[in-house]
Amino acid sequence: MSKKLATSPDFSSIPPANGIADSVVPAIKHESAQWLALLPLLLFLALFLGAGIYYSLQGVDYAFYQLPAPVAVLPAIGLALFLARGAFEERLAILLKGIGDSNIIAMCLIYLLAGAFAALTGVIGAIDAVVNFGLYWIPSGFVLPGLFVIAALVSFAMGTSMGTLAALAPIGFGLSQTAGFEPAVVAGILLSGAIFGDNLSVISDTSIAATRTQGATVGDKLKQNARWAIPAALITIGCFTLIPTEVSPAQAADYELYKLIPYAAIVLLALAGLNVFIILPIGILISIVIGLVAESFSVETSVAQTIYQGFSNMQEIFLLSLLIGGLGALIEQQGGLRWLVGKISQLFAASRSKLRAQLAVLSTAAVTNLAVANNTVSIILTGKVTRALAEQGNIEAKRSASLVDIGACSTQGVLPYGAQCLLLGASFGISPVAPVQYAWYLPILLTLVVVSLLLRKES
Repeated sequence: MSKKLATSPDFSSIPPANGIADSVVPAIKHESAQWLALLPLLLFLALFLGAGIYYSLQGVDYAFYQLPAPVAVLPAIGLALFLARGAFEERLAILLKGIGDSNIIAMCLIYLLAGAFAALTGVIGAIDAVVNFGLYWIPSGFVLPGLFVIAALVSFAMGTSMGTLAALAPIGFGLSQTAGFEPAVVAGILLSGAIFGDNLSVISDTSIAATRTQGATVGDKLKQNARWAIPAALITIGCFTLIPTEVSPAQAADYELYKLIPYAAIVLLALAGLNVFIILPIGILISIVIGLVAESFSVETSVAQTIYQGFSNMQEIFLLSLLIGGLGALIEQQGGLRWLVGKISQLFAASRSKLRAQLAVLSTAAVTNLAVANNTVSIILTGKVTRALAEQGNIEAKRSASLVDIGACSTQGVLPYGAQCLLLGASFGISPVAPVQYAWYLPILLTLVVVSLLLRKES
């Protein structure tokens, strides 16, 4: 195993791109590994990243979202179709087969369910209940670590770091003004907590993408991920307590404990090992029942409209997942992913095989995210590569899913051109670079993971 991984990975046991058999596309066979096949991916990154940098220099808010990723990927797909060999109908068959891959479709269905759940819990006031629940239990003088805990709880419940920061940034900014905290400190702490929850949440798009691409369950991934994330969070909380603070003026509003039930239910069901297609519908039904009993829904915000709004909120990642699936199939068929896996594995040739494979999986997602500045996109883009590396290194699916999620999320939070830092910069009136100084959880998590891998006695 180590000899194969140290030189060129053996792909004989790995099925063709997205399950496309030669009987389906007989005239097109997998090409040998070649870097030219990665040109469409580089074009997508150049367009997406280049547009973001351009709009940033122009001072446009949310610069990296001015060119939607589903639009930026279209020229890349066109180039991939041009570079592919065979008749146009055969190239198109590869693209459509990639778009219709069972993992991609399942991922998209989960996105819709997660969007519906998030929208419903928002309408019934569950998010406010989580925030006030956290504020109520924060001891006086424990404000900054408490903000981390609140952000972590909200992000874990919502499954999105961006949604968490959008909801908590006004609270954090007001707290920094009334309590005299440095805005960058509060912003960095909120960022740390938001990434922690996003990385662990069973309804997060990063968790969904990581588990689907690696073949793991959300429950197993949560348990594995928590072994690294929770110790890192405790260390981070300890560090935040060292920052001198005054007594917090923040007061918790009244909240209904029963509104926490949907979140508690999906966590317990995930830990019990149930399928996500069972977990999310149950969470949705519980949220609907609570909303009807509490009369949270009205003519303007009916159950059906709320669910559809949740679907709409997932439109971008839904479309992008489909298109990336097609692009990935074309790149893989032309040998691009084989070339990339070989190069990545060579970077870790001096280490023990299983250690090398785990570091390769972690670094692949992390480095890709530095260019893409979107953790979910980077996980989907590298899904085939990281899964191949994991299989070659005999890494459990739950472990590789945790590694790719941690690699992508930990780098996402330290990117000044990432959506999270841009949002915090605009909300707090500070530079997008400022929150990075106090996002201590992210380097602590990465360090803890790497040390854990190095100390693990595996060959």
